[in-house]
Amino acid sequence: MRHGFSLVELSIVLVILGLLTGGILAGQSLIRASELRSVSTDYQRYLAATLAFRDKYFALPGDMANATSFWTSAGGTGSDSTCQNAPTNGTATCNGDGNGIVMNIAAGSRESFRYWQHLTNAGLIEGNYNGKLGNTLGLNLPKSKINNAYFYPWQGGYYPGDINTFAGDYGNNIYRFTSITAGAAPFAPEEAWNLDTKLDDGKPGGGSIYTYKGDGTTTFCTTGDTLLPPADANSAYRLELSGKGCALIFLRVF
Repeated sequence: MRHGFSLVELSIVLVILGLLTGGILAGQSLIRASELRSVSTDYQRYLAATLAFRDKYFALPGDMANATSFWTSAGGTGSDSTCQNAPTNGTATCNGDGNGIVMNIAAGSRESFRYWQHLTNAGLIEGNYNGKLGNTLGLNLPKSKINNAYFYPWQGGYYPGDINTFAGDYGNNIYRFTSITAGAAPFAPEEAWNLDTKLDDGKPGGGSIYTYKGDGTTTFCTTGDTLLPPADANSAYRLELSGKGCALIFLRVF
C-alpha cells in the first residue's frame, strides 16, 4: 500500500520552508546593515585618532618626520628607502617627510602604510601593523567588517604625475574606502547613497563625500562623472542598479 503526504502536511512543510527562507534573508539584511554602520563608525574613529595624534605629536601619522625619535628606526637612516623596505619588528618604524600630506609618491615613501603603524604605536587604534607597502588586511591595513574592503589615507588634491586628479584641491588629505580586489567595489549604489545621506548630502558629486562613477567609462555607480574635471555636480546615484559598483571618497581634511 502506497502512502503520500496529505495537503495539510505539504502546507505545513511549505510554511516552514517559507519561515526559514524569510529568516535567512532577514538575517543577511541585518548583517549587511551592521557592516554598513561599521564604515561610518570606523571613519569617525580613524579621524578622531588622527586629530588626537596631531595634537600630541604636532604631526600627522605616517608623515611624521621624527617618528624614529619616539619608536626607534626599522633600518637605514630612518628616512630612506632602506628603512621603508626593512622588516619591521614591534614598534620600530620610519619617518615621513613632514610636508603635511600623507602620500606614497616620493621615492621610498610609504606614508599611507606607516600611517596605521604610527597610530597603533601611539596607542590610538587597535592592531599591529608593519608599516610596509602591501595590501594585506590585518598586516599593513586595518580590516573592515565589509569583506575585502579597507580605509586608505590619501593625498586628494592636484598633484603632478598623479593619475587620480580630482576636480579641485580638497585640502590635501582624504580617506578612500574601496575594495582590496582590483576592479571591485564594496557598495551597491543604494548602499553608497544611504551612507552619503547619513553622513553628508546624499549627492555623489557634492559635499564632503564623493564617489567614482564606475571604471572611467561606464557609469556603474552614478549618472555622471563626479571626480575628473569637468565634474558633474548634478550627478546622482544609480539606485536602480543592484550590483556593487561604488567606492567612497571622504574629503574631510585632517
